[in-house]
Amino acid sequence: MMHESRTIVLASASPRRVELLRSAGISFQVRPGEIDETFREGEQPEAHALRLASEKARAVATCNGGRFFIGADTIVVSGGEVMGKPRDAADAERMLNRLSGTAHEVITGFSVFDSGTGREVAEAVTTRVFFKLLRSDEIHDYIATGCPFDKAGAYAIQGKAAYMIRRIEGSYTNVVGLPLCEVVEALRNLGAIA
Repeated sequence: MMHESRTIVLASASPRRVELLRSAGISFQVRPGEIDETFREGEQPEAHALRLASEKARAVATCNGGRFFIGADTIVVSGGEVMGKPRDAADAERMLNRLSGTAHEVITGFSVFDSGTGREVAEAVTTRVFFKLLRSDEIHDYIATGCPFDKAGAYAIQGKAAYMIRRIEGSYTNVVGLPLCEVVEALRNLGAIA
């Protein structure tokens, strides 16, 4: 276990974020926090993702040991609509029909908060994702797998929906849920890792 003075804490229960951080060889602990994720009136998607990332990191920092706290929030935006996790199969079908044959943005806001100094590095990273035109049976078969229900926009690029994506512009790991390049740079800039 890392010495308390350099302990990194991921303020998220997302298995995808855990896997990404592990893939970078970073030692960390997982301590999810609960915050209100409601949009504020007039709040733009990027500002929303950044605010939630910061609030998650700081909420976990106030009640847990550790030094560096990573918060993140990922949202999908298609034609001005912010897509969270689908409520049910009908909502997942609506989202996938909307994404079909079009491009959309995946925005992940992240925050690395250093509780020792009060410094914070926060950034929003946007990736453009281009979906192929989906057939109705493809949508129904995908929904039947259960995969869409805990994913913003009702899909996971690294999962069974991978074949639906024609191309991306930007960070792949951002679409998975954590822009790894930028997060590692933030950790390095704050002195959390060498």
